[in-house]
Amino acid sequence: MEYILLVIGSLLIALSFNLFFYPNQLASGGISGISIIIDTLFGFEPALTQWALNIPLFFAGTFLIGRHFGVKTAVGSVLLPLLVLLTRDMPSLTTNILLASIYGGILLGIGIGLVYRGRGSTGGFSVAAQILHKYTGIGFGLCVALLDGMVILTAGIFISPEKAMYALIGLFVTSKTINVVQIGLSYSKVAFIISDSVEEIREAILFELDRGLTKLQATGGYTGEDRTVLMVVVGQTEVTRLKEIVRSVDPGAFVILSDTNEVLGEGFKLSGPS
Repeated sequence: MEYILLVIGSLLIALSFNLFFYPNQLASGGISGISIIIDTLFGFEPALTQWALNIPLFFAGTFLIGRHFGVKTAVGSVLLPLLVLLTRDMPSLTTNILLASIYGGILLGIGIGLVYRGRGSTGGFSVAAQILHKYTGIGFGLCVALLDGMVILTAGIFISPEKAMYALIGLFVTSKTINVVQIGLSYSKVAFIISDSVEEIREAILFELDRGLTKLQATGGYTGEDRTVLMVVVGQTEVTRLKEIVRSVDPGAFVILSDTNEVLGEGFKLSGPS
């Protein structure tokens, strides 16, 4: 299943490249963005440029970081440029640059998200970012952002400043879509409840709301007294009912509500491999 996700994800990445980004010269970061810039300047086949950069990066990462990246990273480094080559003759779906950046970003995000769910990698800048992270101490996420930013800046110089700005839109859409693929669209709420009527609220949540909860031991910052904090996770539709239950028991209770993207366990999403 992980290899199937790697193949499907790589195919969607290749389609996003050939249907949206490449025809509109949108270099939205990564090795694919570099291949678009090189094609614009020198006319080199993008798939060949991607192979020429991906494969050495994989071996450099293996040598410099001192660990094996795994078979799936090697497969992804070779497979993605191959799929880009095989789908290169597909006609572009739009010449509108804004639409290309949005829909290309969505398709690219779905592809990358599927690759990540399959615990794989297509190589490229993820390897380069790991190397940069190890030898500079800069956070991995920031390394990726810096590398992508350099590609978009270069595209702004050698292709078009306007298209570089659209490429930024594509990169933003991609990042949001990856999150959706990995954690889904559903949101839950986690509530922390501080009250002098802890036991009454606990029973009401357990038997009226039918939700489990956790007792956390805390110390008041001002009084220094030991307090019990109730933590409970509820679905979006249960938030109003939870507030009503707490208010009916203790109108002066202190309640903190915040979003949580993914909850695994009984009553929510089943835990297990994604």
